Amino acid sequence: MSQLSKVLRDSTDHGLMFNCPGCGIVHIVHYGDGDGPRWIWNGDIDKPTFTPSILLRYHTWIPPATRENMNVGPQTKINVVCHSLVINGQIQFLNDCTHKLVGQTVDLPEWN
Repeated sequence: MSQLSKVLRDSTDHGLMFNCPGCGIVHIVHYGDGDGPRWIWNGDIDKPTFTPSILLRYHTWIPPATRENMNVGPQTKINVVCHSLVINGQIQFLNDCTHKLVGQTVDLPEWN
């Protein structure tokens, strides 16, 4: 894994990673030849565009368990949807997102 630009890192199998400010986790899209879903990438490492949209569905637990605190008590399972378009280095969060940035467009965040 290496940093391609301020906003993109590469991964194995033609994968590109970016930080999602809505979810607070890294998203990976794959382009070119290979197994599994593939996106079209415009080739721009500073202002990437991916098509089609990126849809992630996963769950998390509230409160989260950590290694330091495995006995957090009762937890609630939360289903998360992150559906976005990445166009010219910006993320447009679509209306079916379940996180705080639903309906907003923001710049791709830089890697720390």
